[in-house]
Amino acid sequence: MVEVRYFAAIADVVGKSSEQLDLPDAATIADLRAALRAAYGADLDPMLKVCAYLVGEELTRDDTVHLTARVDVLPPFAGG
Repeated sequence: MVEVRYFAAIADVVGKSSEQLDLPDAATIADLRAALRAAYGADLDPMLKVCAYLVGEELTRDDTVHLTARVDVLPPFAGG
Protein backbone atom coordinates (compact mmCIF):
# COMPACT_ATOMS: atom_id res chain seq x y z
CA MET A 1 0.00 0.00 0.00
CA VAL A 2 1.31 3.44 -0.97
CA GLU A 3 0.00 6.72 0.42
CA VAL A 4 -0.22 9.23 -2.43
CA ARG A 5 -0.56 12.88 -1.49
CA TYR A 6 -1.70 15.42 -4.08
CA PHE A 7 -1.02 19.14 -4.05
CA ALA A 8 -2.36 22.24 -5.82
CA ALA A 9 -3.82 21.67 -9.30
CA ILE A 10 -3.43 17.88 -9.25
CA ALA A 11 -5.45 17.71 -6.00
CA ASP A 12 -8.17 19.75 -7.69
CA VAL A 13 -8.26 17.42 -10.69
CA VAL A 14 -8.44 14.17 -8.70
CA GLY A 15 -10.76 15.73 -6.12
CA LYS A 16 -8.80 14.77 -3.01
CA SER A 17 -5.62 15.56 -1.16
CA SER A 18 -4.52 11.97 -0.56
CA GLU A 19 -5.40 8.32 -1.01
CA GLN A 20 -4.02 4.84 -0.44
CA LEU A 21 -3.20 2.82 -3.56
CA ASP A 22 -2.55 -0.89 -3.66
CA LEU A 23 0.57 -1.09 -5.84
CA PRO A 24 3.16 -3.88 -6.13
CA ASP A 25 6.10 -3.81 -3.71
CA ALA A 26 8.60 -2.88 -6.43
CA ALA A 27 6.36 -0.25 -8.05
CA THR A 28 7.94 2.73 -9.78
CA ILE A 29 6.71 6.20 -10.62
CA ALA A 30 5.76 4.81 -14.05
CA ASP A 31 3.52 2.25 -12.28
CA LEU A 32 1.98 5.02 -10.19
CA ARG A 33 1.26 7.11 -13.29
CA ALA A 34 -0.35 4.08 -14.98
CA ALA A 35 -2.54 3.46 -11.92
CA LEU A 36 -3.60 7.10 -11.81
CA ARG A 37 -4.42 7.09 -15.55
CA ALA A 38 -6.53 3.98 -15.02
CA ALA A 39 -8.35 5.54 -12.07
CA TYR A 40 -8.86 9.08 -13.38
CA GLY A 41 -8.61 8.79 -17.16
CA ALA A 42 -6.04 9.50 -19.84
CA ASP A 43 -6.79 13.24 -19.67
CA LEU A 44 -4.73 13.31 -16.46
CA ASP A 45 -1.57 12.15 -18.25
CA PRO A 46 -0.38 15.56 -19.55
CA MET A 47 -0.44 16.91 -15.99
CA LEU A 48 1.30 13.82 -14.59
CA LYS A 49 4.12 14.25 -17.11
CA VAL A 50 5.01 17.70 -15.76
CA CYS A 51 4.61 16.83 -12.08
CA ALA A 52 7.55 16.20 -9.80
CA TYR A 53 7.36 13.31 -7.34
CA LEU A 54 8.75 13.43 -3.82
CA VAL A 55 9.77 9.88 -2.96
CA GLY A 56 11.37 9.75 0.47
CA GLU A 57 13.93 12.57 0.39
CA GLU A 58 14.26 12.55 -3.42
CA LEU A 59 12.42 15.01 -5.65
CA THR A 60 12.36 13.48 -9.12
CA ARG A 61 10.65 13.14 -12.48
CA ASP A 62 12.44 9.84 -13.23
CA ASP A 63 9.85 7.14 -14.01
CA THR A 64 12.22 4.38 -12.90
CA VAL A 65 12.46 5.51 -9.25
CA HIS A 66 10.96 2.93 -6.89
CA LEU A 67 8.19 4.13 -4.60
CA THR A 68 8.32 4.24 -0.83
CA ALA A 69 5.37 4.12 1.58
CA ARG A 70 4.47 7.73 0.72
CA VAL A 71 4.74 9.71 -2.52
CA ASP A 72 3.87 13.37 -3.00
CA VAL A 73 2.65 14.42 -6.45
CA LEU A 74 3.65 18.03 -7.07
CA PRO A 75 2.54 19.98 -10.13
CA PRO A 76 4.58 22.97 -11.26
CA PHE A 77 4.02 25.92 -8.94
CA ALA A 78 3.91 29.53 -10.09
CA GLY A 79 4.74 32.60 -8.10
CA GLY A 80 7.51 33.44 -5.78
